[in-house]
Amino acid sequence: MEFKEAVEFLFEKLAPSKIMALASSVDNHVMVRNVSCLIYDDAIYFKTDKNFRKTKQLYENPRVALCFSGIQVEGVATIKGLVTEEPERKFEKLYQKYLWGSYNAYSHEDTEILVEVKPSFVEIWDTDEKNKAYQIFIDFDKKEVEYKKYDE
Repeated sequence: MEFKEAVEFLFEKLAPSKIMALASSVDNHVMVRNVSCLIYDDAIYFKTDKNFRKTKQLYENPRVALCFSGIQVEGVATIKGLVTEEPERKFEKLYQKYLWGSYNAYSHEDTEILVEVKPSFVEIWDTDEKNKAYQIFIDFDKKEVEYKKYDE
């Protein structure tokens, strides 16, 4: 499997939205919580309140991991500003489309910020058509991919 094919496989498995576990850490204090994510433009996006503990952690240490099912994404989180300030308001439109309940309940425009996670390393566990397990490791920095059979 080539790098480009692996990246497409990753984003196809995640898009358009997933509830993912977000892990962050500051001063050896690790936290994990679920966030409602949208996947577009080769990144993972979520919104959160600018006053939450996780936001303070992200400012201090932007290195995070996100997990959904057999997919773990390691990356760097960038706070992009208020959700309503995103050019073309793409996140807001997609959030309303795919995560209506959350959009309707948590649309505090003055405190909701947009967070972008660009993957740096991804590990995918999956099974093939014969139900044999395999792993795919995607290194975004080196633009390399490794496919490894788990069940021989």
